[in-house]
Amino acid sequence: MNAARTNRKTSPQSLASPGAAEETDDRFPIVGIGASAGGLSAFEAFFSGMPADSDPGMAFVLVQHLAPDHKSILADLIRRYTRMQVFEVKDGMPVQVNCAYIIPPNHDMAFLNGTLQLLEPSEPRGRRLPIDFFFRSLAQDLHQRAIGIVLSGTGSDGTLGVRAIKGEAGMVMAQSPETTEFDGMPRSAIATGLVDWELPPAAMPAQLIAYVAHAFGTPSVLLNAQVPTNENALKKIFILLRAQTGHDLSQYKPSTINRRIWRRMAVHQIDSIDAYVRYLQKTPYEVDALFRDLLIGVTSFFRDPHAFQILEEQVIPQIFDNHPPGSVIRVWSTGCSTGEEAYSIAILLQERMEALLQGWTLQVFASDIDRHAIAAARAAVYPASIAADLSPQRLARFFTADADGNNYRVNKSIRDLLVFSEQDLLRDPPFSRLDLISCRNLLIYLGADLQKSLVPLFHYALNPYGILFLGTSESVGGYLDLFSVLDRQAKIYQRRDDFAGKQFAAMRRFLPPPTANPRNSAKAALPAKRPLREVAEQALLEQIGVAAALVNGQGDIFYLHGRTGSYLEPAPGEAGINNILRMAREGLQVELGMALAKAATSHQVVRVSGLRVKTNDHFSWVRLSVGPVTGGTGVTPASPPYLVTFEGTPALDPEATDLPVAGVADTEVDPDARIAALTVELRAKDEYLQSTREELETANEELKSSNEEMQSVNEELQSTNEELETSKEELQSVNEELATVNAELNTKVLDLSRANNDMNNLLAGTGIATVFVDHCLRILRFTPSASQIINLIPSDVGRAVGHIVSNLVGYDRLVDDVQDVLDTLAFKEAQVRSTAGRWYTMNIRPYRTLDNVIEGAVITFFDITEMRRNEGALAKEQQSLRLAVVVRDAFDAITVHDLEGRIIAWNPAAVRIYGWSEAEALQLNVRDRIPPPLRDDAKLLLRELGQEKISEPYHTPRLTRSGAVLDVLVTTTALLDASGQIYAMATTERVCDAQAFASGGK
Repeated sequence: MNAARTNRKTSPQSLASPGAAEETDDRFPIVGIGASAGGLSAFEAFFSGMPADSDPGMAFVLVQHLAPDHKSILADLIRRYTRMQVFEVKDGMPVQVNCAYIIPPNHDMAFLNGTLQLLEPSEPRGRRLPIDFFFRSLAQDLHQRAIGIVLSGTGSDGTLGVRAIKGEAGMVMAQSPETTEFDGMPRSAIATGLVDWELPPAAMPAQLIAYVAHAFGTPSVLLNAQVPTNENALKKIFILLRAQTGHDLSQYKPSTINRRIWRRMAVHQIDSIDAYVRYLQKTPYEVDALFRDLLIGVTSFFRDPHAFQILEEQVIPQIFDNHPPGSVIRVWSTGCSTGEEAYSIAILLQERMEALLQGWTLQVFASDIDRHAIAAARAAVYPASIAADLSPQRLARFFTADADGNNYRVNKSIRDLLVFSEQDLLRDPPFSRLDLISCRNLLIYLGADLQKSLVPLFHYALNPYGILFLGTSESVGGYLDLFSVLDRQAKIYQRRDDFAGKQFAAMRRFLPPPTANPRNSAKAALPAKRPLREVAEQALLEQIGVAAALVNGQGDIFYLHGRTGSYLEPAPGEAGINNILRMAREGLQVELGMALAKAATSHQVVRVSGLRVKTNDHFSWVRLSVGPVTGGTGVTPASPPYLVTFEGTPALDPEATDLPVAGVADTEVDPDARIAALTVELRAKDEYLQSTREELETANEELKSSNEEMQSVNEELQSTNEELETSKEELQSVNEELATVNAELNTKVLDLSRANNDMNNLLAGTGIATVFVDHCLRILRFTPSASQIINLIPSDVGRAVGHIVSNLVGYDRLVDDVQDVLDTLAFKEAQVRSTAGRWYTMNIRPYRTLDNVIEGAVITFFDITEMRRNEGALAKEQQSLRLAVVVRDAFDAITVHDLEGRIIAWNPAAVRIYGWSEAEALQLNVRDRIPPPLRDDAKLLLRELGQEKISEPYHTPRLTRSGAVLDVLVTTTALLDASGQIYAMATTERVCDAQAFASGGK
């Protein structure tokens, strides 16, 4: 069984007062917020999410990795986003509620008794872990009032601090990795499985305030000692835990159970334990979360340095001195959590063995009931923050940093010494023949009854003079007869011999179940569930007797009833299992053994009368009865217990008349009767000896056969083990190499995939038709728009480009031009037109690799249709501009009118000649400029001219604005629309009478 591996100094709580805390109610929670790279934006988002109209009721301490030689402006930036007062910490500054505190550059910071203490960094710049340092101090000082938040950052700083806070029943949040700029720190914290919420920074304040209000409000769920406890609800929680995890935690210390349950209730804002039971029933994940909370493994490498120093300097040398070179040294680390302590002991053993320059076989067994912790221990990967707990020499010698420096992995030479297993101390059999057991900070979380059963268990598992290594707050209790104290402060004990048989009592629950052969187990017939006293007394009620013993088929005593001293006495020698045959007094041993054997064979009650038993210096007459106990719960018919009763009888036993009395003096009995009695006794002893001899021979043959089989199996297993060890090392080496190659290939695949996606999107996004061909002019790749120019489909990849029908008009030199480019490496360009009427600029260039190797050609088509259209329109426009200049600067009057005669154009010369301005002229009709008598003829003439494109010049009179008549020479030209139809007439009018022109223009 695992326990929260930390030494709490709080007063224990009772189940009757859940969550009773050691702090007073005026203490407020303090939130430590750790960040590194990308932390500024996370801080801004966090404080932007704080309520603008109320105080949070807690204090905030911000710890960020800052440049040691650069003044921080973080405090000024945070003030923009919060109504709270923000301070840069000064040494010894007290922490006040509703305030925020910023760590100054080039300092470590700790929390002690309500104040912030600044320390000069003890580690070089690259190895500083200020977040872990502060979180640990916060947890040790505030316990469940400590709250830790891990925001964006690289590395793993904060991970060990998260463990410390959770170990003290605090609460932990981490920024959801997808919202971070750098997700190293949040992911490392989340990987511990101890984070209560994964949220974006902006969503954290609301959840944080809700948690604090529920956990530390008035009345506080965690602090109110008057909250009633429902014992039945607690039992239901234990049942749910046992059903889902397979482990019974009902005998955990009430204070630990109570504190963790109420903390989980505070996390989910659940007010009653009955409601929490219903929540557990509906949410299996919460059962696992509660189980992990109960088993939080707060540990570290070489924790409690003084204790490990004693272990290194005194205990481990003694262990090696007691073992000759080449022998096996076995160590067991119980409740190992994530393995730091087990690896620490293995490092000490390895260092000692190397210092002695001789070889031993080192075996370190590490067990825990938390499968997640065991998996982490087997992986042997720890955050870079463990550098604070290890000397630089040990870190460099026994650990290897990963590529990014965020984690360390224990070297294979140490990993191979350890065997990790999931094991429950209270249920599973222990390891045996051990030289050292490390059980640190586990017993303090178990009830007194469990502690009393574990200490003898450890005594049983240890070799003579083996070492028991406990936590600083633990001891062997009342078992100083089993262990002697080696170092009281370090809590190191040495095994003594067990003269009282206590280790057997501790091991009774691990003995194998009853078998058909009662020889296989000394306790084979022990009732498993029914109290022994009840079994014995119930059987005694059915018989008459004042002294009795309940034994198994071999005579091992389970229970004694009444005054049995007249019939039994302790046997000399080492005290162990009490056997009735060895304890039987003179005159009783043989008959008792025979009666027990007959009762076991016949399954019937066997009675023997007239036994003369010597007690001290006198003899007494005894009637003996031996019979199986077949009733009661837990009693198996195959190997039942046996009830042996002793009844004193008068000197002349009425029931002894049918049998000569054994042991009577010659003076009291007739010689013939005496001879007959001795003959009967001798015959019985011969039968008993013969039966015993046959059983012994049979047992010897079975043992011999079993021994030969075991030797054969052992040789095979040794051979197989050697092969497996060799294969394991080879596979491990190959696996590491494959892992490295696989990582490199994965990186390359990702790069190639990203580059391929970028190129596809680039080519498709530009809309440029592109075709890639190789040296043989086979198509390698093409963009979607290329299929509009050359009839390409996906299956054409690999075909020669000359085999594909193109949609180009008047261009059939594609293959030749591509081949010329490949031969000459000269760039080619041409303008081509498709059958759809679109124009393209075709470029053919060599395809060059990054190594400047030619591997084909690239054909691109740029759509210039719009450009060609614009060029045509521009040419027409320029032509129109040139004509407009001619019209504007012409000496003759140039006008344009439609087929109805309405004037639609009037040049400056027309203004000079006729006197109407352009605006006035656009309101006129051609007939308005012809003298009235000639208007009908002019109308007919206009109709005739409208049927010709260009007419011959003709003379005609025209009126000026003043009414004068001018003789003008008119040339008429028809204007055509896009369909070739005449839509207007343009006239050029030259004045023939200059004098009239001069007078008309005035």
